[in-house]
Amino acid sequence: MIIGIAKEIIEGENRVGITPDVAAKLIKKGFTIAIEDNAGLNAGFENEKYIAAGVKIVPDPIELYKESEIVLKVGRPITHPKYSKSELELMKPGTILISFVYSLHYPEIAKKAAECKINLIAMDAIPRTTIAQRMDALSSQANLAGYKSVILAANYLKKIFPLMMTASGTISPAKVVIMGAGVAGLSALGTAKRLGAVVEVSDIRPSAKEEVQSLGGKFIEVPVEENMQDDKGYAKEASEEFLKKQKDLIYKHITEADIVITTALVPGRKSPILVTEEMVKNMKHGSVILDMAVEFGGNCELSEAGKIVSKYGAIIIGEGNLPSLVPYHASEMYSKNLQNLLEYASKEGVFNFNMEDEIISQAAIVKDGEIVHEKTKSILTK
Repeated sequence: MIIGIAKEIIEGENRVGITPDVAAKLIKKGFTIAIEDNAGLNAGFENEKYIAAGVKIVPDPIELYKESEIVLKVGRPITHPKYSKSELELMKPGTILISFVYSLHYPEIAKKAAECKINLIAMDAIPRTTIAQRMDALSSQANLAGYKSVILAANYLKKIFPLMMTASGTISPAKVVIMGAGVAGLSALGTAKRLGAVVEVSDIRPSAKEEVQSLGGKFIEVPVEENMQDDKGYAKEASEEFLKKQKDLIYKHITEADIVITTALVPGRKSPILVTEEMVKNMKHGSVILDMAVEFGGNCELSEAGKIVSKYGAIIIGEGNLPSLVPYHASEMYSKNLQNLLEYASKEGVFNFNMEDEIISQAAIVKDGEIVHEKTKSILTK
């Protein structure tokens, strides 16, 4: 089958779907690969590297989509600015598109894919199971996002992170509070600790305490009677009662922090508000908030998507695509996630869209003109 690698067109997206190294491995597995001209340039991969790997360079998406049977992208399909048509309309019917989709937030993409008869597999819907771990792009990208969140916040903080004892006096370590101990939160914790900060972490799951402490963080424990995690160990959506308890408890921690990093996302719903305007008003002048959930509503009441704003003396960073700020390694990791998926579901260069398979069936959004993802379908039929 012919794989096409499209240039990303979402503003600020610097990653690329497949790197030259992974392309060479997929070609050995029987695939033919074409890439849009300079699609990898923003991530640090020039055309020459793809050519050396055996990849064909095509001048524009029209030609790419015309010959591709599988299209690999990072960002969800949107209207192409040059052609004023959805990327889905530019693809030929029957094409398999594999990318991040977030169909619970953008169900209209699934509807359009069904109309265009584009078979859609969402990398954000890959199940978080042991067998699918190597394909888990959400985790691979969240890992980098956690790292970059600390680096970015540190850049805007008017202080250094570590304790420093000098002839001029002692500098106290910076205090970092992280909301959420998932992949991104734990990565942020590890990064902040390596830089010398004192780090406190809050999570709705009491079981996260051990992980936080193992990385040198202090766990902010919210007394809870209800079970706050699902059967796979991931955080469930918190009740209003729990969120109120959490806000009351963390008020003191947040208002004393130098940096607050929030990571709480709820698939298909607006992100919960964890940092209120009242908290921001009472934070130290010059403190920094980085809201990782800003694309889906934000965890801070005052954050603005794609903007860095100053409110009540605090700097609030609304960066919704942190992995794109480290596009070289983010592309490497995402590319390997795609490689593992393709190799898992293919034989001799032919992809088997098998709806009986436990991974494909959960990641599939649209197949043969029908929306097959039940949660997405239920949103569209409301």
